[in-house]
Amino acid sequence: MKWFDPIKGFGFVIPDAGGADVLLHANVLRNFGQSSVADGARIELEVQKTQRGIQATQVLSISPPEDAGTAALSDFETLDPAEIRNTPLEPARVKWFDKGKGFGFANVFGRGEDVFIHIEVLRRSGLADLQPGEALAIRVIDGKRGRIATEVCAWELGLRDS
Repeated sequence: MKWFDPIKGFGFVIPDAGGADVLLHANVLRNFGQSSVADGARIELEVQKTQRGIQATQVLSISPPEDAGTAALSDFETLDPAEIRNTPLEPARVKWFDKGKGFGFANVFGRGEDVFIHIEVLRRSGLADLQPGEALAIRVIDGKRGRIATEVCAWELGLRDS
């Protein structure tokens, strides 16, 4: 992924084979179940040639950027990575997220407390931003200051993987 701007509603992907960038429209990304994608993420697409260039028609997969795991959060330092991966995905909805502040909150369905979402967790999950009301699937642990998301993915992906 070269860049994606959810406010503008589009971004561009650099093809592995070279050539012109591929236009990725927000509607195509939403059909995959996401509203954003992190710069540098690996994205597999179906494309078509149009009079205006090459455009994505379907997102097949998104992998986080290769450098996304470099920033460790202190809440995760003492946990076994396998234990984190085995935490079940829970359905949630974004309460709010501020990309500039680098964090936000979601609510897991059926639970009253907020779940903290850090921008680095979002980036490691291959996302760049979240919109209020967006449906997600998240892995949650009890952190030092409350519940915290360890992974965030599209609701549809969470349903498929659980």
